[in-house]
Amino acid sequence: MSPSDAVDAPISLKRHLEQLKRLRGADAKAGAPPRLAEVKAWQTARLARTYADLRADARYGRPTEFFLDDLYGTKDFSHRDDALLRIYPVLVHTLPDSAVESAALAIEVDALSEELDRRLAARLESGPLDASSYAKAYRESSTREERLRQIELIDRVGRQLDRLVVKPLVYATLKLMRRPARLAGMQDLQAFLERGFEAFRHMGGAEHFLATIGAREKAILNRLFSGHPSPFSD
Repeated sequence: MSPSDAVDAPISLKRHLEQLKRLRGADAKAGAPPRLAEVKAWQTARLARTYADLRADARYGRPTEFFLDDLYGTKDFSHRDDALLRIYPVLVHTLPDSAVESAALAIEVDALSEELDRRLAARLESGPLDASSYAKAYRESSTREERLRQIELIDRVGRQLDRLVVKPLVYATLKLMRRPARLAGMQDLQAFLERGFEAFRHMGGAEHFLATIGAREKAILNRLFSGHPSPFSD
């Protein structure tokens, strides 16, 4: 992590948390595209198929589940967003700079994904959601550069977490936050942070895991933008 990254991370974290609040907070829900939940469910099912082998692997199963369920699931994450925004001053003053940068990257990819999901859902034509209709809306609602950035951010989040989990001070600090989090009504947020940390600690090195995700997602991206008839198949 460069010195400029350490300085910018708290600012980036707050900016993207505020972006998420605008996108999926209580005031934004009424204006959400009507097929947004359908898009999220379809994408979650697609990711589960694409990474079924990693999910079934003893080494990679837990981080795969964390990615699919906690980072990109169908549940409502607005309460987690609010909790992170409320606890933001504590996070940036308690956690090491590297941990704050990890959180900032994770929230940035979450905000970008939410924005892209909403645009895709808004472009869907009437009729069933399948690979063909999804691919058309995907191309019309985003650029190749935006989608590449989404994949690259996911890789950066994973690599930052991989470096973070070997630092005993970070883990000790995270455990010390359990009681304050419970007293503040933020036990769900605390559990989310611990699940991510434990998933990557359990993996014992994320190089193959992240390389696999990057290679598969970039291949799918290329097939989607080229109009391939079966973009989600090898």
